[in-house]
Amino acid sequence: MPIDLAGVHIPTTTPFGGSGEVELDAFAANMRAGITSGVHGFVVGGSTGEAVLLDATERTNLWTTAAEVASDQVLIAGTGAESTRTTIRMCKSAAHAGAHAVLVQPPAFYRGAMTPIALTAHFGAVADASPVPVLVYQVPLKMSTIEFSTEWIVGIAEHPNVVGMKDSRGDLGALEEIIEATPDDFRVLVGSGALLHAALEAGAVGGILGVANLVPDLCVEIYGAHREGRADVAAALQARVAPLHNGIVGVRGVPGVKAALDALGRVGGA
Repeated sequence: MPIDLAGVHIPTTTPFGGSGEVELDAFAANMRAGITSGVHGFVVGGSTGEAVLLDATERTNLWTTAAEVASDQVLIAGTGAESTRTTIRMCKSAAHAGAHAVLVQPPAFYRGAMTPIALTAHFGAVADASPVPVLVYQVPLKMSTIEFSTEWIVGIAEHPNVVGMKDSRGDLGALEEIIEATPDDFRVLVGSGALLHAALEAGAVGGILGVANLVPDLCVEIYGAHREGRADVAAALQARVAPLHNGIVGVRGVPGVKAALDALGRVGGA
């Protein structure tokens, strides 16, 4: 079935208790706060969710909890791993837990071996085996990752189960290049809360935004104003959101987002 990825999606944080355990009740409470703001979906197990620090059981428990809490929201599971077989296993687990799609980051530990041919083999095998649609994740370049070429993205977009990508480079020109080069049904989502309005104007279908953990209502309003053709309103709202993204998400990363959640009366935690 086609999946509607349009709108604002929150990449959830993972609350940890004093002994390092995942606090599922706090996670669910944070999700409910986002739902009341009208967000369109959630990404569980992404960069903001510290997925690299979670074991497979913890990720699965988070996906299952998210599926129980969500109502009409799209649930996207972060399933990327260093091996193809593990990524496939995680995709199947996510689908079984209730995810509607998966977000797959590239293997990057053996970065020099990740040639375009190797990446195509990896993502092709994952897309072949995944029970749900696959989104390619262009991880922020400041992290230990690789950068996909536009040519490679155009090629992988031909796979019928690769339905789009999240681009977190924060480079509007590169985002526009991908949108122009890929088919209309290849959904591009922006990962920078400072670029949401500009990305929507360029043809992105929405955003997966760390700052939406903090101001989901404003992010949803930007999206709504764009859809209604009220560009001046969207631009004014974007001017309010951009400093929050740049100062908290961009500079301080996950610790900043968690501290801000605590300050807002929600659960950030360690």
